[in-house]
This record gives sequence, structure tokens and C-alpha cells, in this order.
Amino acid sequence: MDARLRRVNKEITDCKNDKTSQIKIELVDESPFHLKGSFPGPEGTPYEGGKFEVDIVIPESYPFQPVKMKFITKLYHPNVSSASGAICLDILKDAWSPVLTLKSTLISLQSLLCSPEPNDPQDAEVAKHYMTSKQSFEETAAYWTHIYAGGPPPKGSGGAANDEVAIAGLDKAQVDRFEALGFQRSKVVDVLRRLNYRGANIAKISDDVVVEKLLMA
Repeated sequence: MDARLRRVNKEITDCKNDKTSQIKIELVDESPFHLKGSFPGPEGTPYEGGKFEVDIVIPESYPFQPVKMKFITKLYHPNVSSASGAICLDILKDAWSPVLTLKSTLISLQSLLCSPEPNDPQDAEVAKHYMTSKQSFEETAAYWTHIYAGGPPPKGSGGAANDEVAIAGLDKAQVDRFEALGFQRSKVVDVLRRLNYRGANIAKISDDVVVEKLLMA
């Protein structure tokens, strides 16, 4: 048995024996080098109540080379791509150390959900939302947790499923206003999302600019 396989098997066993962290690791297709990790969303965050799954690929030179991780579960966070699940975290790149383990790395991901770093984003649009209106960002993140991670319905959502306006973190009244001008709803949502038409930014973006973008879309 090579050193990489011994190390990975030990880490999987250690994780199974740890009943307190709630970090879980399981094999994908019986391969010890392709794994799926999971952890609960941290309490007191918009991710609370959700279960977040992570795809893990062990490189050939592990532990001297960082593991490759990306989120399987969709989530709304400045440091995670809302499209691909790619993660911006230093220990997955140049700050990796062989003393880190699969469990400690997953715990770091869990901590990232508590402390977003919008100035070093993976998803620039989400980072802009976070910096423009943190309350609106948290409402959107909680909605994503509900529909994608099995979290509880956010307060005031009425439990509605897959509302494209809520998913984009936009004000329904503003979307309705531009839709009433004759533009397709999905096009309005896309343009307002890209313009970061939220919170204090709304006053900075004239209706003429929005209409021009809608006509070009």
C-alpha cells in the first residue's frame, strides 16, 4: 500500500470516528482518491440548517500537493462560484501544508461560510451584492440554503420554491416595474442582477441605463 493510500484511509477512518465535528467523508464509486465531504451550515449564518456537500479529488502527490475541492451543493457566497462551485481559499492553493487533513480543510470551508472575504472573491457579482447590501445578501443566501441545501424557509418567504427574483437577490417591486414596460421577466432579472441593482445602488443607476441594457440584451 503506497503512502498516499495509507494517509487517505487513515484520514477517512479518523473522520468516521469523530462524532463531534459533524464532518463526513465518503467514497465516490469506491475510489479512495475521489471522495465526497459534507458538513452542516454554521449556526448564526444564512447557511444554518443546510447540508453542504463538497467534491474532493486527491492528487497523486498528496499530501505535498493540495486536495482539489469544489462545492456540489449550490450556495450564495462571495468566495464560491454560484455556477461551478469553485472555491477561493488560500489553503487550497499556495497556503496548503502537508500537515492539513481532509477534515481540517472541510472545517476551514465551514469557517469560510461564517466569514466571507468579498475583497478576494470567486464570484464577483455575489461579492458586489454583499458589499452593497449585507442584509439583502443574507436573505438571498438563506433562500439558496433553503432551495439547494435543504435548509428552513427564510422568514417572510412563504416557502415559495425557485423564485427567480429571490434567487437573484433582487427587489420584486423593481423587477415588476421594468417588466410592466414590456420586457420579459427573465431578461429583467438577468440585467438587474448584472447591474447589481440592489440597496443603495438603485439610486445610482438611472432607469434610462436599465432600459438601454434591456434593449441590448
